[in-house]
Amino acid sequence: MEQNAKLPNIVGEGGLFGFSGMDGETNSASGFVATWGSDFSLLFHTPIRRRLSVKLEAEAEVVYATGDACRIAAPSGPFTATYAAWHTLVGRLPEGAGLQLQYEDGTDSDELPDGLRVTRDAKEGDSVVLRISGERFAVCFGSTIAEAADRASAGIGIAADVDSILRRRLRIFDEAPALPDAGHQRLLGKCISVMKVNTLSPEGGMKQMWSTPDRVPHRHMWLWDTVFHSLAMNDVSPDISWQCLKTMLDTQKEDGMIAHQISVGGRLSVITQPPVLAWGVWENYRKQEAVDKLAYALPILENYLEWDMRNRDVNGNGLLEWHIEGNVNCRSGESGMDNSSRFDEALTLDAVDFSTFMALEMDYVAQMAVELGLKEKAAYWSERARELGSRIVSELWDERDGFFYDKHMDGKFSRVKAVSGFLPLLLKELPAARTECLVGLLRDPEHFGTAYPVPSLAVSDPLWGTDMWRGPTWINLNYLIIKGLRLQGREEEADRLTDRSIGLVDKYYRQYGVTFEYYDAKDERPPVACDRKGPVNERYDIRVKVDSIRDYHWTAALTACMLRQKYGV
Repeated sequence: MEQNAKLPNIVGEGGLFGFSGMDGETNSASGFVATWGSDFSLLFHTPIRRRLSVKLEAEAEVVYATGDACRIAAPSGPFTATYAAWHTLVGRLPEGAGLQLQYEDGTDSDELPDGLRVTRDAKEGDSVVLRISGERFAVCFGSTIAEAADRASAGIGIAADVDSILRRRLRIFDEAPALPDAGHQRLLGKCISVMKVNTLSPEGGMKQMWSTPDRVPHRHMWLWDTVFHSLAMNDVSPDISWQCLKTMLDTQKEDGMIAHQISVGGRLSVITQPPVLAWGVWENYRKQEAVDKLAYALPILENYLEWDMRNRDVNGNGLLEWHIEGNVNCRSGESGMDNSSRFDEALTLDAVDFSTFMALEMDYVAQMAVELGLKEKAAYWSERARELGSRIVSELWDERDGFFYDKHMDGKFSRVKAVSGFLPLLLKELPAARTECLVGLLRDPEHFGTAYPVPSLAVSDPLWGTDMWRGPTWINLNYLIIKGLRLQGREEEADRLTDRSIGLVDKYYRQYGVTFEYYDAKDERPPVACDRKGPVNERYDIRVKVDSIRDYHWTAALTACMLRQKYGV
């Protein structure tokens, strides 16, 4: 298959364009990563943002556009651009094309000798310089004007060999499997592109490679996001996948806690997140079979599970409760479902998702112990997993509604029909009759059987909407539900949900050129019109208001997983 057929070929507003840690040193602290504008412009997200406007002929057509390389065909010749290093963007211009470096507000750059253009941040001291020499150009970041100018001068020389750099940047796509559907092939390429651009080199508090949900605006590292990213990275580079997992494991505090987020500078948050690290480590082990990595991870994971049980079971009944916050837009950031209607009352709940994740983690830890020949440890965690799974099935199931709910501390069900109620499909202890009830609700258009399931809140709930976890469909939860359906032997339903999930991501990739954070389950609004912790901003600008994030990593990663599983590659 020709390589170009494997490459994404849509430039979408908000799409990421930056240097990847898979190719060398990155520098997140600089903010020198760009997003595409609605035209062929690039907005660099330094503390004071700069815009590089690219003027091409009207007939220009995108040949490919990945997260770090692009080629746009024009009648007078191609426009090419790629990163030679984290601080240096180089390329070639066709005859008659124009480049203009400005501040975001439209103020023009200043002219330096030799035709260089510079934008300088007076507060931070950093500079971005544009140099054009014939058909070649370089855009470079520096901590001083001199450093940026020197890099730009060197970049002009590097640009002479831009085609060689492009080949190196695109090498990752050579290993991508060939799919029989041309559209899905492009989508897989887009997913790999998003994965690559959101993978970074060691920096600050990160001692190995690491991954972020999105270079803009999140920038930092999150616990359960890292695991979802790793599942797809296992198919690209199991070693990089392990490094990212280890970076998160290594953030463990002395008491066993693993924080939900670590900043580039090494600051840890004070809450945790869904415990899924053992799952990530186990899936990585299945790819590498490196027993030493299991031996490294096991005590960390055990200590983390013990911390959760000590600190997130206030009523001592064995079921876990998320930390609840005072922020009305984020009652439970710890749950990962920040603003879910589950938490509107700001009350502590025995949480069906937290408890299910814990039971699964206990089982994965038991499997690791088996691999390491630790029979007593394996038996201990296996029994803990069985006990917790049985407790979830018996205590969080509402027979009247045929659904799993969170439970208040007084023993009453919350009765908020949220997507979390499907996660017990992942439990081996789930009776077949209850699987049948859950599948029925997944199919029911009055509850979860929407145009593009699975809504994060049942459409029957009067609070359903398009605001994050208050109604939209999330690919990570779909992936977990698909996994649960297969465990319960419901292959037809799993295949159907896989196809709908791929179709949803593909539909809006073709329309907007990006993978989104979440989607309208009813498909009445495009992702760009969905709310996010308040009404959507009319003009796309993440520094005014963050809406459904673009080139979102776990959407891309798990879509890549589903595409590989669908085609058996």
